[in-house]
Amino acid sequence: MNTEILIIEDDPVIRKELQTVLEGNKYHTSVIEDFSDVTEQVRKINPHLILLDIKLPQENGFTICSGIRSFSQAPIIFVTSCNTDMDELNSIMLGGDAFITKPYHTAILLAKITSLLKRAYPDIQSRHLTYQGVSLSLETGTIEAEGKQTELTKNELKIMYYLFEHAGTICTRADLVEYLWDNQLYVDDNALSVNIGRIREKLSKIGVKDFIKTKHRQGYTL
Repeated sequence: MNTEILIIEDDPVIRKELQTVLEGNKYHTSVIEDFSDVTEQVRKINPHLILLDIKLPQENGFTICSGIRSFSQAPIIFVTSCNTDMDELNSIMLGGDAFITKPYHTAILLAKITSLLKRAYPDIQSRHLTYQGVSLSLETGTIEAEGKQTELTKNELKIMYYLFEHAGTICTRADLVEYLWDNQLYVDDNALSVNIGRIREKLSKIGVKDFIKTKHRQGYTL
């Protein structure tokens, strides 16, 4: 995967420094220099991960993060000089995945990027998983049965990947939430139910029924 990291930082020196560090570690980078409509630019670039400052010329990073979360689940790391507990709490509440203060430690930033990318885009040898006649393609983000296929969103794909990897065993809701969102304390538990419901609807449309089973007060299993 050619990983695209978007840098949303108004200080040109820091922006260039981040680009140099990332490209030196084999990442592709994009930067935003026009801050008039950042959210729409993010939509068009569609990056795998975003580095986001809080203090920006027009909309602040919190507002931008909230806007991005309306259409994307790409990991967002706040890299900022704002360092209060409230700043960090707001970043988590609005959908951020990590919070790093300036001056940042390069090794820590790169480690956090690696960790979030692995969680968001599982890097495994097999790009297709099959169970009971249902095939999951990690490359195309689709699920298929008997020649019929349907597309999955990023979160739906991650849920199905986790269930396929643990097929035949019960996956608890807590484990799924932790795998999907990293910090279950700030996630509405209903979000998992909504995603599972949407996956079941998509499976039903390709003729697959009762593939994901609910275990009362325990979790889900294939």
